[in-house]
Amino acid sequence: MARSLQSVVKMSRREGYALHPKAHKALLKRPSPPGQQQRNMRAKTSQYSLQLREKQKAKRMYGLLEKQFSNMMKEASKMQGQAGEHLLVNLEKRLDNTVYRAGYAPSRQAARQLVSHGHFTLNGKRVDIPSIRVKIGDEIILRTKSQSNEYFKKLDDVSPAPSIIPDWLSVNRKKFDIKIVGLPVRDDVEPDINEQLIVEYYSR
Repeated sequence: MARSLQSVVKMSRREGYALHPKAHKALLKRPSPPGQQQRNMRAKTSQYSLQLREKQKAKRMYGLLEKQFSNMMKEASKMQGQAGEHLLVNLEKRLDNTVYRAGYAPSRQAARQLVSHGHFTLNGKRVDIPSIRVKIGDEIILRTKSQSNEYFKKLDDVSPAPSIIPDWLSVNRKKFDIKIVGLPVRDDVEPDINEQLIVEYYSR
């Protein structure tokens, strides 16, 4: 399965946004973008540059490659309503993001790995495709075999329960159960994403 092999810290510095928990400290120490052309890049910021950076930030935040992200934007553009909002909501409905939002992983990257390794079932069937989109009524359960895995035995240490669980999820950590009781809305997505810039980038 294709995935980006770039350093998440370097990507975070490039976007000026912590794409992973471990990137927070790195950004505090070195908030500027990597490379030798930093001053020139900042001095020549254009509307196109702003659009590109916003697209890259969202793409990297959810761990998608360019073709995947572009296809999702095309799909969102064909839906009624605001394309940018549809894009973000569809990203939130990905299985790996759902596992992350439920608190079973400290980052989307980690959640993607858990799903890829087949630790979960979706409506009783083993799944290993992070991009599957959940819908109302779906139930995600940790496989019985995986419950003996050291990661899940120490789940409260490696990934403490989040202080806020989105309203569209019902989570029972003791039973390793996630139920989809609604659908995500724009307010459930990181407020730092400017989806209009992303729409403008793909509308060029």
